[in-house]
Amino acid sequence: MRLVTFKSAGRERVGALLVPTTGRKERVVDLNAAAKAMRRRTGTASRMEAIDDMLGLLEAGSGGMAAARRALRFVERAIADSGGGVPGALQGAVFDRARVRLSAPIPRPPKFVCVGLNYRDHAIEAGLDIPDVPVLFSKFSSAVIGPADRIVMPSVSKKVDYEGEFTIVIGRRGRHVPKSKALDYVAGYTIVNDVSARDYQRRTSQWLVGKTFDTFGVMGPAIVTADEVPNPRGLAIRTWVNDELRQSSDTGQLIFSVQDLIWDISRVWTLEPGDVIATGTPSGVGAYFTPPRFLKPGDKVRIEVEKIGVLQNTTVAEKKPVRRASAATRGR
Repeated sequence: MRLVTFKSAGRERVGALLVPTTGRKERVVDLNAAAKAMRRRTGTASRMEAIDDMLGLLEAGSGGMAAARRALRFVERAIADSGGGVPGALQGAVFDRARVRLSAPIPRPPKFVCVGLNYRDHAIEAGLDIPDVPVLFSKFSSAVIGPADRIVMPSVSKKVDYEGEFTIVIGRRGRHVPKSKALDYVAGYTIVNDVSARDYQRRTSQWLVGKTFDTFGVMGPAIVTADEVPNPRGLAIRTWVNDELRQSSDTGQLIFSVQDLIWDISRVWTLEPGDVIATGTPSGVGAYFTPPRFLKPGDKVRIEVEKIGVLQNTTVAEKKPVRRASAATRGR
């Protein structure tokens, strides 16, 4: 499944992308509404009826995922029986993708963990040693935006950069997870653009301040469930800026694999459903071109990860705050 969070009638809902047949538009299924329609049609209650957001689905574990799959299959069969149209019983449960707004799949992840220098070629281009252990930092959930949102270029930074990253979504609570069991804790995978203000990142030895400006945690468009990506090694990852290819690698080049990261991180803190782990970026970031090629307002950043999808966003300049005249000034 390709799980999404989307906005409908002003509320964020959990859904799944419906793979289009030839000549059809891509659709989004509201899984909660689909489960209720299934009960009305078949008389069979579904656990999915009590779940209406992504964290709720992930926290429901394998049972929740099974209920989501049953609701999605019900919709697929109903549409097939209707010759490709949406039957009346499913009105309000199925939408053309172009008519809804996709949010980040997990709008407020419990933990947003990032891994630095996890591609050998990126460590080399940065002139840094290959790490012996994962280099970990975090982003705040307030930085998270989705595929329909714009990256805001902060007025205080002149060195905003892109980083395309293959990203793990955790589906089970766990501590001290052995490498041999690590993939059992993965709900699925998504894409992150780890946007970075290099001037702020390098002000101190701690990277956090340059990594977690508002809108610097771009995520989406969907979570592809782990059953569709049984082997996360060797997936192509590419980043374009204004249609120019800047990054090109694959996840086989990760210094620390998905299993390594889950094992190492879970020795420090408890993993929880909805945690995201951005696994690092390959070479080709703007900071290490000669001269550097940082982002500008109006740039289009497109990240593609094999089997996962495409995440594309446009940059925009931060609006300057409107200064209100004081009462004394107005009286002059």
